[in-house]
Amino acid sequence: MIKGNFDIPLDFLQTSTPPMIGVDISATSVKLLELSESPKKGGYIVERYAIEELPSDAVSDGNINNLDAVSEALRRAWKRMGTRIRNVSLALPAAAVISKKIMLPAGLREDDLEYQVESEANQYIPFALEEVNLDFQVIGPSPTNPEEVEILLAASRKANVEDRVAAAQSAGLKAVVVDVEPYAAEAAFEQIRSQLPGGAEDQCVAVVDIGANVMNVNVLRNGQSVYARDQQIGGAQLTQQIQSAFGLSVEEAESAKKNGGLPENYESDVLTPFRESVAMEVARALQFFFTSTQYNEVNYVVLAGGCAALAGLDEAVATRTQVSTLVANPFELMTLSSRIKPRQLQTDAPALMIACGLAMRRFDPS
Repeated sequence: MIKGNFDIPLDFLQTSTPPMIGVDISATSVKLLELSESPKKGGYIVERYAIEELPSDAVSDGNINNLDAVSEALRRAWKRMGTRIRNVSLALPAAAVISKKIMLPAGLREDDLEYQVESEANQYIPFALEEVNLDFQVIGPSPTNPEEVEILLAASRKANVEDRVAAAQSAGLKAVVVDVEPYAAEAAFEQIRSQLPGGAEDQCVAVVDIGANVMNVNVLRNGQSVYARDQQIGGAQLTQQIQSAFGLSVEEAESAKKNGGLPENYESDVLTPFRESVAMEVARALQFFFTSTQYNEVNYVVLAGGCAALAGLDEAVATRTQVSTLVANPFELMTLSSRIKPRQLQTDAPALMIACGLAMRRFDPS
């Protein structure tokens, strides 16, 4: 990878090798994960992780609204982990980042490449360059012209980056990498792809990340994204339906959703209709994929995010889409330290996809 050096305080899209923790700041919680290398070639050990809930509205639409609340949650989670590592890898939501693939002449010197990228960026970024953090990555030779290279350009307003860095710093942590959430999830997906028959080579896999408010659908083929779409459905809707049906507060509904204790009619009156709504949205997303790309088949659906662990959701999606569906677990082939409770990790795994991809940045050799 080549580093875009535009007075950037962080490695944006770039790799880093010091020991560090992956930190995912989502709408409802912060998730911290530490991995180490296994003696097995290419293997990892899950050393420790922690999930700390956030107050409602502390983070919304990817923006940190309550810096103190996020910092305090990070501090509590880090303390609970019992690690000494303070370096962290963070990520920005896709909505906060402008990404663009561009073609440039092959063989440019690094200084010339940076100049050309900066010139190209002016065409795509609706802000002055001094207002953004900008970086780029050389993907490889152009698939259509051997005299060109394909470049991934990524930019975000500095305020988006600074808020996350400030939250980490206030918690006593040091941000050394800022990534983009879909790229981190794609890195973690490689751990899942190796579990599929033949590594899902030349097959389309839809990774469906169901968050609090948005369902992100990213279709990958041989590890590369070929389609992405967001749809407005998420776990917050189920929480609202539980509130309405049983007269609970937001906090009570959220707790009951995760820990149980709801009346017997919860499954039939609330959970089953919600599962069907999600399955229908997944089916709709796949139809959009078929009509807007050259592909007419998805071979697997992988459910990620906090909602993925809902009982029966994978079966509902498989029935509605007629596509083999599994719940994401990037840790399936990893070794677990004695501190990890396997059954709890199995439940939490789908929500840890982004944190996993961020934690893996420690081992990227580029």
